[in-house]
Amino acid sequence: MSRIAYVNGRYLRHRQACVHIEDRGFQFADGVYEVIAVKGGGFVDEAPHLKRLHRSLDELRIAPPMSDAALKAVMRETVRRNRVVDGILYMQITRGTAPRDFPFPPGVRPSLIMTARVQRPIDPTILDRGVRVVTVPDIRWARPDIKSVALLPNALGKQHAREAGAYEAWQVDGNGNVTEGTSSNAWIVTAKNEIVTRHADQAILNGVTRVGVLQVARDAGLTLAERPFSVTEAKAAREAFLTSTTNFVVPIVRIDDATVGEGRPGEFVRRLRALYTDFALKGVVR
Repeated sequence: MSRIAYVNGRYLRHRQACVHIEDRGFQFADGVYEVIAVKGGGFVDEAPHLKRLHRSLDELRIAPPMSDAALKAVMRETVRRNRVVDGILYMQITRGTAPRDFPFPPGVRPSLIMTARVQRPIDPTILDRGVRVVTVPDIRWARPDIKSVALLPNALGKQHAREAGAYEAWQVDGNGNVTEGTSSNAWIVTAKNEIVTRHADQAILNGVTRVGVLQVARDAGLTLAERPFSVTEAKAAREAFLTSTTNFVVPIVRIDDATVGEGRPGEFVRRLRALYTDFALKGVVR
């Protein structure tokens, strides 16, 4: 079946879908995006994703291209036309198309594109064995809390991880503290059973799955701390894991060449994955 994309009011075959060469997303990375998991034909954490989308648009002073009701209708139609039961929906909003110039162009309509595709479930061996991450310097711009399409540093970090045979790269700030992964949030569990993730300041993207995991952990009475942690602390941790929209909770058993804990997924990550999966699937919106 041919994939279908939504582009500024039209549903097009994927290979025919395109935007103007002077779209500001292409010229300046002047746009934002969201990725939403689709489970059983419905959306996981739809409301938090749309809330974050509006925050990103507000921070860049880009007007929403349509009402939320209309946007939700397009989201569902894009999923339906692509026959996605379990997968992801990607949407991108840019400032629009205008002759190339740095200042914001007046009177330009934002561009909206949307795609959906099937995604296979995470390989169960990854959950059974855990994954390795490598550390890289955080070279992103100063506002990664905005989910913008300016992702070149993330792509470079992800490529470094791939070439190193790792699953993900953890980005590290000038103080030696982990900020987040290239496409995930970073977590550790200390020897005192404290679950730690960096606080949601301007140095990280406040992941929707991150927020959900914090909620289920609190509901379960687990001890939490939102604070910076160093690479050294992470390597000495009892457990480590990452969270993301596409893979929920993934155990980490090696950081660079250091073994984390006993070198296998621990009780905390297993419990949190089960708790969050149940939480997410109960909240699916169709």
